[in-house]
Amino acid sequence: MAIIKPFRGIRPPKELVEQVASRPYDVLNSEEARVEAAGNEKSLYHIIKPEIDFPAGTDEHSPEVYEKAAVNFNLFQDKGWLVQDAKENYYVYAQTMNGRTQYGLVVCANVEDYMTGKIKKHELTRRDKEEDRMKHVRINNANIEPVFFAYPHQDELDAIVANVTKNPAEYDFTAPDGFGHHFWLIEDEKVIARITELFAGIPYLYIADGHHRSAAAALVGDEKRKNNPNHTGEEEYNFFLAVCFPDNQLNIIDYNRVVKDLNGLTDEQFLAEVSKNFTVEEKGADIYKPTQLHNFSLYLSGKFYSLTAKQGTYNDSDPIGVLDVTISSNLILDEVLGIKDLRSDKRVDFVGGIRGLGELKKRVDSGEMRVALALYPVSMEQLINIADSGNIMPPKTTWFEPKLRSGLVIHKLV
Repeated sequence: MAIIKPFRGIRPPKELVEQVASRPYDVLNSEEARVEAAGNEKSLYHIIKPEIDFPAGTDEHSPEVYEKAAVNFNLFQDKGWLVQDAKENYYVYAQTMNGRTQYGLVVCANVEDYMTGKIKKHELTRRDKEEDRMKHVRINNANIEPVFFAYPHQDELDAIVANVTKNPAEYDFTAPDGFGHHFWLIEDEKVIARITELFAGIPYLYIADGHHRSAAAALVGDEKRKNNPNHTGEEEYNFFLAVCFPDNQLNIIDYNRVVKDLNGLTDEQFLAEVSKNFTVEEKGADIYKPTQLHNFSLYLSGKFYSLTAKQGTYNDSDPIGVLDVTISSNLILDEVLGIKDLRSDKRVDFVGGIRGLGELKKRVDSGEMRVALALYPVSMEQLINIADSGNIMPPKTTWFEPKLRSGLVIHKLV
């Protein structure tokens, strides 16, 4: 059973939400945040990327930068740019991209559920990235940004959300990237109690996006539990901020690869090596997008190719072996191009499918990269199978879009 609770959200007044709200901390660098926040003292970047308040080049992991985050968080509350709700609520957060809307419930998830594996992950986390977010949570004593969860869809929860969203939204705006963001409060005590009850019947929640934020939030909560001799389990630090979407509303988009060289091979030699495990068809100069599982798009020297993995080169009964990221990593990146570790090899880079295959073509045509490989996206079913089997996906497998907008609601740990 998944334990969730409502909470007293801290959030901007309606008229300020577009000035406060920002992209997540980890999808842009310090200079990009500096540009986006220029002239806007109310931007959440002053809390989640506080290095922008220091001279360019300041180490974002220095103690004074973390301290500045807490100073700014307090300032935002003092000035009324962030205000805490009077009572504990759930919230609905919906996002619109390309005319399609997905509806999530904003809740507090349970630290113990994370520690015991009821909140399931599909990616490895890096300790340095965990530690960075742990410092940010500790010093603010708050989850400033939510994590992105999926849950097995449930008809009654869908109906509750549909009923709530018939009413005018508290926030309703289109961000600069063109994505729509819509936000409602759930204040009815009976509805709140029923949502809590329905989640108690859901065996597992799944981290879709935000593995480092989830780990950091849970680890700080666990620290606070261990350091409190009067711990009861009811304290606010036992919970962390999450937006939970039904699995049948989520789309994972492709996450593609570009490589700097052909490992000493000519085009002809490279294609000959690839053709040992793939059926290779030349498609010409027009963009070719993979059409199904185990079909890939390759861009090399001004031409696109369709690659279809040959029978026997993959294992559809293995939750990891069935993944196209596994097939391409083993049979092309490793076997042909000599790239052994996707996490550390500087010859390979990754491009989110939101940028389109034109971005792959551009990076190869510019001479920066030599070859590009586009993959058919992973399905939610595959992600859940992997999490359920206790496996971990290879690096850079999933890309969720749209990203959650930060600053719509914050959870304090006290």
